[in-house]
Amino acid sequence: MQTLIQTRPQLERYLKTINRDSCIALDTEFKRISTYYPELCLVQIATTHSAECIDVLSIIDLEPLFEKLYHNKTEWIVHSARQDIESLYHLSKRLPSSLFDTQIAASLLNYPVQISYQALTEILQDVYLDKSHTRYDWTKRPLPKDVVEYALDDVRYLLPNFKKLKHELTISKKIQWLDEETGFLLDTELYNPNIEQICYKTKGLSRLDNKFQVKAIKLAAWRENNAQQKNKPRKWIMSDQKLLDYACGKSKLSTRSQKLFDDFVKESSETFTLPKLLTPQKPLTSSEKNKKNELQGLINSIAEAYNLRPEVISTSKSLIRFMRGDLSAPLCNGWRSKLFNKEELNAK
Repeated sequence: MQTLIQTRPQLERYLKTINRDSCIALDTEFKRISTYYPELCLVQIATTHSAECIDVLSIIDLEPLFEKLYHNKTEWIVHSARQDIESLYHLSKRLPSSLFDTQIAASLLNYPVQISYQALTEILQDVYLDKSHTRYDWTKRPLPKDVVEYALDDVRYLLPNFKKLKHELTISKKIQWLDEETGFLLDTELYNPNIEQICYKTKGLSRLDNKFQVKAIKLAAWRENNAQQKNKPRKWIMSDQKLLDYACGKSKLSTRSQKLFDDFVKESSETFTLPKLLTPQKPLTSSEKNKKNELQGLINSIAEAYNLRPEVISTSKSLIRFMRGDLSAPLCNGWRSKLFNKEELNAK
């Protein structure tokens, strides 16, 4: 049986065999060490009757594959889906219509938070998966047989895992929770980060005075633009510390870089919107500490009642955001909000 698809005719023949399969297990292998964007190398697909690897580096036109993956009746079964979705989105500019993320599903059923595919498969299927090729360079060709088999193992047990998890979620009435949890993965904004998201990733930026922070934000936008154009990691263009030093005047850009930066700021002045300035998180006051302990007790009670780990309901940082009125905190939305409000009423 063929397990590695390397030509367009092979791909088309394979897609015909899974034409009627609406539920597909999927994984990807990519490289992202020296690039800004992920370099997709391999797509693994499993259905109830087969498992195959598609060598995307060998096939120029992937549109037939995309037509199947992004069909409105195709549901993706993936473990920790974000990077897989992103690596495919970079090429296709599309998102799946339906998604079941087995890692998120497991977290709603009291399995360890962010459990690995290997660990979950061992628990659910009593199968131990070899992870000796975790750091393999997937751009290398030809792919050895054992490497192909390793890649196929990453999808072989996804459907059996999915069936068990879906059954458990249905019994515990948490299917809707999963839909809410995976919804954010199907938002294009996640894969097209705006300047505000980029700033949040710049370590130390929130500690700067406002006047320095404004320049740092502009430098971060310029760095991101350079990274995208050159397809290089943002920190290869400029480290976070260097960026902060330039913003504060502790270091100076070269004459050429300063001109490029000034030109970027001038050219983007009409389209660039300065995000809300960041502020460092203040230490908890005595009353806040007491309130946090009280709320944590409530969360622990909810977790025990609904067979969840407390951190799935709210992490410590998210709880502080909630206490300080941040409406984007998880406790303010969806199933968490309903459970929390219900428990608060019962406690009064």
